[in-house]
This record gives sequence, structure tokens and C-alpha cells, in this order.
Amino acid sequence: MPTEYARVRNGTDELPPPAELLRAFREPDDPNRDPHSVLTAARQLVECHERRSTAIEAAHAPDAPDGRVAACSMLVEDIDGDRAALVGRIDAWVADHVEHRGGASLHTETLGAVIDRLAAKWIAAQRALRRTPQQRTRPVQVDGEAHLQWCRLAELTDGYRDLITDVTEHRRRLPVW
Repeated sequence: MPTEYARVRNGTDELPPPAELLRAFREPDDPNRDPHSVLTAARQLVECHERRSTAIEAAHAPDAPDGRVAACSMLVEDIDGDRAALVGRIDAWVADHVEHRGGASLHTETLGAVIDRLAAKWIAAQRALRRTPQQRTRPVQVDGEAHLQWCRLAELTDGYRDLITDVTEHRRRLPVW
């Protein structure tokens, strides 16, 4: 059964628009909505990046014992394996649902890799906003850091919008591995 976003247009199943991708990052899965598999994987990528950031932060704590650093390192490796599987799931969906035009320019990254970068930047932007005044050694720099992270997220989101538009209009094709 087609989902809300998987409508066929010009021989290509519709890729989730940027607003829906950001909504998937922000909100847990809604059981009343038939989710697009790309959006489900995108949400899980955000959860991986949150866990990864937490583990790295714990490993870099000034008082972190060697055992914690080693455990965090192993956890990051496991999370990166989960991320790779989710990226692969997105790329498999693209291979199965998006028509690829031989004459179109090839994009340098898979859609899964693009969404993974967006998920990582989403977490970086959220974390920059969540820092408490006690964690701020120099408020101006933290405010600047939050602004920078959100600007970079906006740029990546614009790039995603341009990419899916180009793919849909057969000007660009995604690598399929």
C-alpha cells in the first residue's frame, strides 16, 4: 500500500520532502501514520547520532576512567554499524523505487549518506541549543556555535531539496550500490 509520500511521479516514487524529513528527525514515529520507510530510517539515524554524541561526550569527560573510554569507543563502533545498516536501507529503497536515467549527472553521495549527514547536523544543532549557562564558558561563542550549527543544517536541507528535485526531474541520478 503506498504511503502518504510514495506517490509515483514521472516514473519516480516521490522522495520525502525536506519538511517531512525534519519532522521525522524531531518527532517519534506516529502510530496513526503509515510511515515512509526513508523517514523511519531517518528517525532511527537521529537516535543513533544522539547516542553516539552522548558516548563521545562521556569518553571525553575529564575524569573518565580508561574503562569508560574503552566501553564508549566500542559503543561508538556498534552505533556506526547501525548507522551503516540504516544508510543501506535507505539506499536499497532508492534502488527499488527511484528510476535512474542513464544520461543524468551522477550525484557524489547516496541518499542514505546525505540523510545521515543531515541527521548528524540535526543533533549538533539541538545539542548547541541545549547547553546550559553553567556549561558555557564563553556565551558569545556558544551562541555563535548554535547559530553556525543551525545555518549549516539549513544549508544541508536546501541541498537535500535541490537534490530530490533534480532526481525527480531526471537531471541528476543517485548512486546505487
